[in-house]
Amino acid sequence: MPKQIISTESAPAAIGPYSQAVSVDAGGKTVYLSGQIGLVPGTGELVSAEFEPQVRQAFANLTAVTEAAGGSLANVVKFTLFLTDLSEFAVVNGILAELVPQPFPARSTVGVSSLPKGAKFEVEAILVI
Repeated sequence: MPKQIISTESAPAAIGPYSQAVSVDAGGKTVYLSGQIGLVPGTGELVSAEFEPQVRQAFANLTAVTEAAGGSLANVVKFTLFLTDLSEFAVVNGILAELVPQPFPARSTVGVSSLPKGAKFEVEAILVI
């Protein structure tokens, strides 16, 4: 699935591992992934009370669903991130840069007051396979 990265100097440049916009040929299968938090699959409990382990587990969960759909994180065209503390944003950027290959997908980040089970982070995605 070739991604065409859309970039313009008429809007602010990306300030992390994401693109301003991504265009894909609609001939592929589009998959909308529900949000994932840092729950351990076997227990249904949060992996940790700490932020970074929750982010890593949420991405592990998202990766598992992505693979079950027949894709990988390379097929993601849009992430939406939900953080209960936006001061932790740099941690997520670092993990995204580590896990997601370039060209980076589009992304939105939202600060929220709370998430299910007291989670500190949630991620959802759209992929095209």
